[in-house]
Amino acid sequence: QMQLVESGGGLVQAGGSLRLSCAASGRTFSSYALGWFRQAPGKEREFVASISRSGSTTHYGEFVKGRFTISTNNAKNTVYLQMNILKPEDTAVYYCAASLRGLATTAVEYAFWGQGTQVTVSS
Repeated sequence: QMQLVESGGGLVQAGGSLRLSCAASGRTFSSYALGWFRQAPGKEREFVASISRSGSTTHYGEFVKGRFTISTNNAKNTVYLQMNILKPEDTAVYYCAASLRGLATTAVEYAFWGQGTQVTVSS
């Protein structure tokens, strides 16, 4: 079983930045593809970003448009999501997840999930 714990969420003004972190424990971190999803009230969970098991490939949701960057630090068993130029529509609970696949971009491909961290962007 892998445990994932997100941190770094909070309240930020539009145009600002946040860096989310997700610390993993319980299994070999580098054996998993990792991803970030988000869910706003009344909406379905949405793909944000993913990074392959090797760390060589990344994918982003269409709405990201170059504003977010996913990265990992294998020595710290941590995956990050750097979010810049935040917009009010980015307000959501952000979840990190781990997949046994080499690369995964849909929620059904992820076996382990964190509890989420709230990001609120004020206008």
